[in-house]
Amino acid sequence: VVKGSVRRHAQTEAEVAKVYAAAGLAWPAADERPEWNEYDAGAIMSVLGDALQKKDPKFAQLVAEFQAAFEGPERNRFFQRMFESLMARWVSGDLLAEGVESFAIFHERVIAGLAQVLKGAGATVAVFTSGGPIGTCVQHALKAPGETAVELNWRVRNASITEFVFGRGRLSLDSFNSVAHFVDPKLVSFR
Repeated sequence: VVKGSVRRHAQTEAEVAKVYAAAGLAWPAADERPEWNEYDAGAIMSVLGDALQKKDPKFAQLVAEFQAAFEGPERNRFFQRMFESLMARWVSGDLLAEGVESFAIFHERVIAGLAQVLKGAGATVAVFTSGGPIGTCVQHALKAPGETAVELNWRVRNASITEFVFGRGRLSLDSFNSVAHFVDPKLVSFR
C-alpha cells in the first residue's frame, strides 16, 4: 500500500484499512511517498495565473468572465475554461516561476513514483493519490503525449479506481476511473 503525503490520501487509505480490518482481512501499513502528491493548483493559479493575466489579454478575459460568474450557477463552467487555459500553458512549459513546480518536474516526479511501484512486479499494489498523478500514469501507460496527462485529470472522479497490470517491463491500463463501488450515484464528484 502506497499513499501520497497529502491529508486526503491518508484519510482515504485509513477508511479502506478500516473496512479491511472490519472484514478480518490483512491490510499492510501504507508507505507514504510524496511522489504521489498532486501538483500545487493553488500556486499555479495564484503565481502563474497572475503572471499570465498581466501578459495575455485572452486569459485576462477568461478570469474576468469567471469572476463575473462567481456567485452564479455557471461558476464551475467558467472556472474550468480559465483553469484549462492556464494549465495548457503550464504543461507547455511556457509559464515558469520560482517556487512553482513545473509540469516537467511534476511529470518526472510521478513517473519516478510509478517506477518504484513497478519494481514490485507480480505484486498487488494499492496507491492512494490524486487526479494529476492518475492522469500522468494513464498517459504514460498509453504512451500518449504529455498534455494528455492533464486532459485525463479533468475526468478523474473523486475516490475512483484506476487499475494497471504490470510486469516484465510492461505497463498496461486495465480500467480507468471506475466508480462502481459507489452505491449512491450522488456521491460521485470531480472536485
